[in-house]
Amino acid sequence: MERWQTPAEKRAHRKAQAKYQKAPVQIKKRENRNKARYHEIRAGNAHKGDGTDVMHVDGNALHNLPSNWKVGSRHKNRSYKRTSGAHKVNPRS
Repeated sequence: MERWQTPAEKRAHRKAQAKYQKAPVQIKKRENRNKARYHEIRAGNAHKGDGTDVMHVDGNALHNLPSNWKVGSRHKNRSYKRTSGAHKVNPRS
């Protein structure tokens, strides 16, 4: 079962995603994530197709210093830290 069933819903979602991804702040974040991965690959800490992500430790992709990078699993990187009640630790960061 697909998430968006009708062609109109699919078009609306695709249009919204395109608008979001071309926002200047999102472009800068994407550039910083790509730059961090490039540097970690060059340093030998990550490899193409190895199933890892280069994380920004503080969760802020605009803070792009090498001291803020860490190589880890995709699973660990693609969520937020949670409390024991499954709430985000700091939802605004």
